[in-house]
Amino acid sequence: MEKTATPIFDLKYWENQLALGKFDYPDQQPYPYIVLDQFLPNEAAHRAMTAFPAVKDDGWIHYLHVNEKKHGLNKLDLMPPFIRKVIQALNQPDTVDFISRLTGIPNLRADDSLEGGGLHQTCRGGFLNVHADFTVHPHKRHWRRRVNLLLYLNENWEESYNGHLELWSRDMARCEKKIAPIFNRCVIFNTDEDSYHGVPETILCPENMTRKSIALYYFTEEEKAPVLRSTNYQARPDDGLKAIPIWIDKQLISVYTSLKRQLGLNDDTISKFLNRFNRKK
Repeated sequence: MEKTATPIFDLKYWENQLALGKFDYPDQQPYPYIVLDQFLPNEAAHRAMTAFPAVKDDGWIHYLHVNEKKHGLNKLDLMPPFIRKVIQALNQPDTVDFISRLTGIPNLRADDSLEGGGLHQTCRGGFLNVHADFTVHPHKRHWRRRVNLLLYLNENWEESYNGHLELWSRDMARCEKKIAPIFNRCVIFNTDEDSYHGVPETILCPENMTRKSIALYYFTEEEKAPVLRSTNYQARPDDGLKAIPIWIDKQLISVYTSLKRQLGLNDDTISKFLNRFNRKK
């Protein structure tokens, strides 16, 4: 008798959990979110982690500036086949419908272009300052960004490595929640104008490790074009003089985002420049 293949994503299990009222997504603070451990079947999660590619110059976007130091890959054709299958499973219509019902946001849409998402990887010394995400898809003017899904693939991740996802109060007065990026943990949360989050503490994992995640963003298509806003980085109360370069960098990113939208640019050119610049430093 042929052995049944382990599913990549057990949608039926999570559907049952939702039907049983296991989730209290809308009631969480500082804004709606949920942490789902053992998100993929264990075998699928291990295969995804093993297949996760190393950072390269070709195809990877290097987010290397004042407010972040990490790397991303959003080109499906450059991803390993099993990673592509995981992303396709989480972006397929039945899964997106489940996320709509979980979050209470109807008619969510997956972003097949993975703009800003896909694979994220941060080496020792990396970080991502606290921010609220861009509000509108860079190339689809009526697509409002609504929900983030982050799936962590970091086995044996220790507290001392930092790398926690921090959820901050809407007034940026305090960190309300720290979530460790442990293996096969999924975090889903609303991306509103003031849903501030980030990984601001410098990552201290060993040199031969990286912080790995799959990042997927979901949108709603609005009749009226939503208000445009680029990624809104924020200084923390104790950042002191660091607030100045954080603010300046945010303004530069806003200009770049506007040009990107108007000219139909992608991130490849600026990424190559930033990568060369950082290597010379």
